[in-house]
Amino acid sequence: MDNEARIKELYNYDEVYRDSIATVDEKGKRVWVYPKKPKGRYHNKRVVVSIVLLAILFAGPFIKIGGEPFLLLNIFERKFSILGAVFWPQDFFILALMAISFFVFVILFTVVFGRLWCGWACPQTLFMEMVFRKIEYWIDGDAGQQRKLKKMPWNGEKIRKRLLKHSIFIAIAVLIGHTVMAYLIGIENVKEIVSKSPTENMAGFAGLVAFSGIFYAVFAYLREQACVAICPYGRLQGVLLVKDSIAVMYDWLRGEPRGRMKKNEDRTNKGDCIDCKLCVHVCPTGIDIRNGTQLECVNCTACIDACDDVMTKIGKPTGLIRTTSYNGIAEGKQKIFTARVAGYTGVLAVLITLLTVFVSSRSDVEATMLRVPGMIYQKLDDGQIQNIYNIQFVNKTSEPISIDVTIQDFPSASIQKVGGGMIELPAKSKIDGVYIVKIPSDDLTDRKTKLKLEMKSGDELIDEVSTNFLGPIKY
Repeated sequence: MDNEARIKELYNYDEVYRDSIATVDEKGKRVWVYPKKPKGRYHNKRVVVSIVLLAILFAGPFIKIGGEPFLLLNIFERKFSILGAVFWPQDFFILALMAISFFVFVILFTVVFGRLWCGWACPQTLFMEMVFRKIEYWIDGDAGQQRKLKKMPWNGEKIRKRLLKHSIFIAIAVLIGHTVMAYLIGIENVKEIVSKSPTENMAGFAGLVAFSGIFYAVFAYLREQACVAICPYGRLQGVLLVKDSIAVMYDWLRGEPRGRMKKNEDRTNKGDCIDCKLCVHVCPTGIDIRNGTQLECVNCTACIDACDDVMTKIGKPTGLIRTTSYNGIAEGKQKIFTARVAGYTGVLAVLITLLTVFVSSRSDVEATMLRVPGMIYQKLDDGQIQNIYNIQFVNKTSEPISIDVTIQDFPSASIQKVGGGMIELPAKSKIDGVYIVKIPSDDLTDRKTKLKLEMKSGDELIDEVSTNFLGPIKY
């Protein structure tokens, strides 16, 4: 039998398992997953990676770069800080370009490395497997003890363990909720909400309670369903993975035909897989990796550790389950830089170049001028026509600026700030100012007159804004 025929024969699994997910039975009822406690070299590496990433996550709101948060996504005030650089609604096209670049990067990363992000860096997996699941193992015990506790009547032991576990879960969920809130409104605002009575800021308090409740529900009850049924990235995987994508794979050429090991048995015609099912028992999403790449797999590598341990005990080479690709097993060679990868890389390079150009060339101060809603023009007793505008100034620099507004190339036009004086614009902030523009009626030749306004700081031209001045119709 040639190699291609052997590949097809051994990889010919019953595809019925793809008609449903591992955590839902045939009646549509959820099957609760009790994964066996993982251990091994990959798990040890994941613990180290998780500690580093969780430390960064919780420290993030406290990290300042140039006086601005390391990361702030304040959608309420429309202020965004990324690595200390502040972005406002005026920079929307830059933020949109960042989002597109990130999306293309996700596609490229997935095509090459599969769901490596899901198993090793996604906050959902980090908290579920490295925090909440660890606490569960500590209080309830390993998988068998958890099943036993589930079936146990409500006695003193079960009540004590449930109260202790869920009390800790709630405390951690509250901590996560406050951290996420800090990324949205800033750590200073979170401190203010926490330090005062809830009645003084009901919106902020309600937000903290809502976030904490959502995270508790996700990690205490929803669990792997967030990855399987809710996460859009998990669904996207199905159309992004190709036969050259690196994923956690079972080597069916080496492992099949599988069969349990018996004493003094001749296994000449059998594969290395002894059908111990430990790879299934440790899976946090309840799948059998031997069926091939599946929607539920998050590439956590727990099955690799379990299988390597068994292979070592029976005197077989490790790597029966390993990180490779379909073609890496079927053809014996791994090809990463394919035509598709080259295409995505080219698109990403163009996007990053454009993003670099736009970020480096954006102006330090910008102004947006809009007519005050509900007002067209006013005719004054002295014969002048008056328009009222609202000008929003955005200072993207780390220094305060004083700004004076003048009208260019229209000598008879005058502009005055309501309240008088110049705009004092603090560093990395935005301020609105109301301005009145007056032009003698005799100098208006049309219903709309084009005006150009200059924003100056001393003698330095900061920005220019054009607007239409409205007047009465000339007959």
